[in-house]
Order: sequence, then C-alpha cells, then structure tokens
Amino acid sequence: MASAFDTASAFAYAPAPESRSVVDIAPSYGLFIDGEFTEAAGGKVFKTVSPSTEEVLSEVAQAGAEDVDRAVAAARRAFGKWSALPGAERAKYLFRIARIIQERSRELAVLETLDNGKPIKETRDADLPLVAAHFFYYAGWADKLDHAGYGRDPRPLGVAGQVIPWNFPLLMLAWKIAPALAAGNTVVLKPAETTPLSALFFADICRQAGLPKGVVNILPGYGDAGAALVAHEGVDKVAFTGSTAVGKAIARQVAGTRKKVTLELGGKGANIVFDDAPIDQAVEGIVTGIFFNQGQVCCAGSRLLVQESIQDELLDALKRRLSTMRLGDPLDKNTDIGAINSAEQLARITALADTGEAEGAERWSPECELPSAGYWFAPTLFTGVTQAHTIARDEIFGPVLSVLSFRTPDEAVAKANNSQYGLSAGIWTEKGSRILAVANKLRAGVVWANTFNKFDPTSPFGGYKESGFGREGGRHGLEAYLDV
Repeated sequence: MASAFDTASAFAYAPAPESRSVVDIAPSYGLFIDGEFTEAAGGKVFKTVSPSTEEVLSEVAQAGAEDVDRAVAAARRAFGKWSALPGAERAKYLFRIARIIQERSRELAVLETLDNGKPIKETRDADLPLVAAHFFYYAGWADKLDHAGYGRDPRPLGVAGQVIPWNFPLLMLAWKIAPALAAGNTVVLKPAETTPLSALFFADICRQAGLPKGVVNILPGYGDAGAALVAHEGVDKVAFTGSTAVGKAIARQVAGTRKKVTLELGGKGANIVFDDAPIDQAVEGIVTGIFFNQGQVCCAGSRLLVQESIQDELLDALKRRLSTMRLGDPLDKNTDIGAINSAEQLARITALADTGEAEGAERWSPECELPSAGYWFAPTLFTGVTQAHTIARDEIFGPVLSVLSFRTPDEAVAKANNSQYGLSAGIWTEKGSRILAVANKLRAGVVWANTFNKFDPTSPFGGYKESGFGREGGRHGLEAYLDV
C-alpha cells in the first residue's frame, strides 16, 4: 500500500493499483542479434530488479565484446537491403511499430514502471504516448528526406551504435532508433543494465512488425559492452545519452575517427520565476520540473531562481503543494513520487543532499513514511543556497530542488548561465516581451515559457557546454543519421 505525506486534505485516497497481470515477464532473456534471441558468447547473465521492492524481475544475458562483434556484423549485413528500400517502404515498418506500441501500451507502461520505479501515471500518460509519437513522426519523414534541408538524395551513414540511460528507457530508445531507421541506417543498441526489459520487449515488437533481421539489435550489458560498441570499427555513428563524465570519455575515444557522434549529457536547469508570474501555475511547473520521474531527468529544473519580492509567498505555496503529494507503490495510479532507480543512485542523491546541509543550506522535506523495501528519497528543497554550494553546481539527478533568489532580470540570466551545463531552462512571467528577451540570453538548448518538461517529437532537443552537442527530435534529429 502506498504511503502518503501527512496532509489536511479533505480527500482520502484508496489504493488504485494497476494490475501486473497485463505483462508477462519471462524468467530469463537473451541478447537480440540478427532477429533472434541468443545467449551471450561468454555465458554471463545478470539480474534486473524492481527498484520499489528489490524483487528480481528476470535474468538477462550480459553482452561482451564478442557479442558486439556479432551484432555489428548482423547490422552491417542488413544495412545494404534496408538502406536500398524506398523511403515509403521503410515508413511502413515504422508505422507498424508505432501502432503495435500503441496496442501494447498498457503492457509496456506496467513493465517500465516495474523495471524503472517511476509512477504508472507517468509511464502510461507521458512515456508511452511519446514513444509511439516518435515512431509515427519519423515514419512520416522516411520518404521525404530530400525535403529535410540536407540536400538532394541524402544518404544514411551505416551502422549506428546507440547507448541509452535508465531514466527513460523506452523513450530514449525511440528517440534514437526511430530517426536512425527512417534515414536508412541499421542499429545496435545497448540499454542500461538496470532497465533492460523494455528494450527486449521492443525487440519482440520488431519481430511482430516483421522488421528484417539485423536492422535492430539489442545488447543488454554493462559499461564494458557500451565501450566496446563505441570503439567498434564497424560502427559509423555513435549516439549516447547519459552522464557528462562518460560523454567526455566517448568524445575522446571517437576523436580523429570517421565516426559521427551526438551526445546528450547532464544538466542543471534553471527555472526562473518573476514577480508577475501566476503563483499557482508556477508552483505546478516547479513540481513538474524537478519531481517528475523523481528528478531523474537530465533537463530537470533543479535550480529554482525566484524574484526576491515573491520568494516567501512562492515557497509557502510550494511547501503546501509538496505536502499533498503521495509517495509509494509506483503501480498505484494515485502515486506522484516513485522509487529511485537503483541503490547506487540513491546513495549519490543522499550524499549530495547531505553535502548541501553540511555546507549550510536549509533542508526541508514534507513529512512522509518511506517504504521499508526498495530505494526511496523524499522530495527535498534547499533554501539559503548560493552559487558556491555544491548542490547548486552538481547534477544530483534526484528529487532535490535548490532555491536561489534574484532581484533583476539581468541577475537572473547571470545566475542561470553560471553553470557548466546548458541543457534546459524555464521562464515564468505574464510578459511575452520578457519571455523573449530573457530566453534569447539564456545559454540553454531548450527554454520553456510558463511550462516545463513538455516534449514533442517535432521539436529538437539538446544542449550546450557540458550538456553535449547535436540535437535529437524534429527535422534536426535526422541530420545525425545522414551523410551530410
């Protein structure tokens, strides 16, 4: 049963769990190479667990360098025929995949919640609709590449090696596989070791859609498999979403090679609230910005910059709102805050929050009871934060908000840009002219106005500085998979 924050709300919530019976998780899974599930060459396996209960969900084959060789070879064999297909024919497969995702969306949402720990209402209402939308969108581009703005008859690159993170496992897969296939490339994808299941279910969807063998290959495994994939001479394109440290290592590794690379890395997004902003709307945007997916979002609005004259009013409203949120069973449809993805990530969040307190920032969390099993962290905000605090500089990747104040728009811009990251930002104000003026000064790849964490497959996404380079989504997302 979900535990709830203490609240004086007039409404009581009965448990409303989604049924686990809609998804059938096998006791073990192999690698998906050349259209078939197969054991790892080295015979190694690893277990994937549910973060909310620590229950072992399944045993998964662990890919190594030899398996990377096999998968890249399969993708290379498939590339000739796949790239030679007319765009309209490739589009049929993508449309078919998108429709199957929609048909199996309830099953996939439950699976993602079990393996990742995020609330079912997020996987059901945000992740899965966006996954299908990306395949529909890029299916529409497959026969229109001549009109994408990259010259006449743009050609695919070849084999794309893709490494995705654990925070949005199926959505990150869609962001990468959909444009790659639309452009005529074949794919070898390595999902994160803590969330391999939805990628393996996607492999089954590829078979269900009749996708030719070798066009998509899935290699669950650890960092050594990802490193082998990035370094493989048969890979023409590297796409990575994850930590800045690993992204830097990949950049060094591919430097001087013929490989094309895109990196979508960390962030420390500033959410700027001006004194004329509608308080209640801004509070909802702040909550969405940092507590969606337990703050495990690269573009999270983890730094709240609030104009000094409304700081007390805004913080009072924000604390009242946090006191109504519900933490607990991610499969419960009433749950707002789910589990942290892993023990390792929980330890990092805990250490950084403790550092913030040790450095003098004032810590506040609503009263709540954390479940006895699983990986949990209560939503937390820090006031009295300066730009020198570690929690204002380092990406925490958890439900932790640092609050800073400003007096003028120029000060807000200066503080927002005072970061090694440049992925996202938010602006809250009634003045359209102020939105445009401030947005143009922010060094962030994505700037939201009076909203936060809104995504659309037609819109490009990416960052500046240590948040990476290249864009995913929209017409711009095709460029990374074309020889232009």
